[in-house]
Amino acid sequence: MKKLLRIDSSVFGEQGVSSQLADTLTQQLQHQNPALKVSQRNFAQDPIPHLDGAAITALMTPPEQRSDDQQQLVSFGDQLIAEVRDADALIISAPMYNFQVPSMLKAWFDHLARAGSTFKYTENGPVGLLNNKPVYVITTRGGIHRDQSTDTIETFVTTMLKFIGLTDVHMIFAEGLSMGDATRQQAIESAHQQIASIAA
Repeated sequence: MKKLLRIDSSVFGEQGVSSQLADTLTQQLQHQNPALKVSQRNFAQDPIPHLDGAAITALMTPPEQRSDDQQQLVSFGDQLIAEVRDADALIISAPMYNFQVPSMLKAWFDHLARAGSTFKYTENGPVGLLNNKPVYVITTRGGIHRDQSTDTIETFVTTMLKFIGLTDVHMIFAEGLSMGDATRQQAIESAHQQIASIAA
C-alpha cells in the first residue's frame, strides 16, 4: 500500500467522531506502511457540488463542443475519479444524517459513477471498471441501526462501491453516540477495536 485516499464527509469536519476515528485508522495504516502517502478530501472545508442539469449536460456534450464552463465541470469529476483510481486503499467516513449519508458524500458518488469510465453496462448487467482495492467505511450514528430497516447506509455505500468495481469493503460502526455518555464511550471503544482488527 503506497497511496491512501481519505474522504471525510462529516459536516463537523475534524470535530466529527467519524473524522476522529478516520484519524486513528489513518495513523495505524501509516504505522504499518511508513512510506504511505495520504490524500484527503474534507467536505466541510472543500464542499463537493451536487450533480445538476448543467453538469449532466456537460458530460453528454462531445468534448470538442464543450464550453469552458462545461469542460470545467467535467474536469472536476475527472479529478475525483483519478483520485480513486490512483489510490491503493480508501477510507470513507459516513456519518448517518436522517437515516442516510451526508448529501455531499452522495454527490461524491454521483460524480464517480460515470458510464464508460468507472462502469459499463453489458448484456449481463453493470460491470465496475475500477481496479479493486480495500475500502474502509466508518459510519457513526446517534442511535442503534445496524441490521435494522433504518440502516440504509451500508446497503447504499456497498452498492455504489460495487457498481464501480470496489468490492473489498470493510464496515466500521460506532452506534448509540447520542444515547448517553456511557453508551457513547462504549461505541467509540468498540469502533477502535474494529479498526485494530481490520487494519491488523
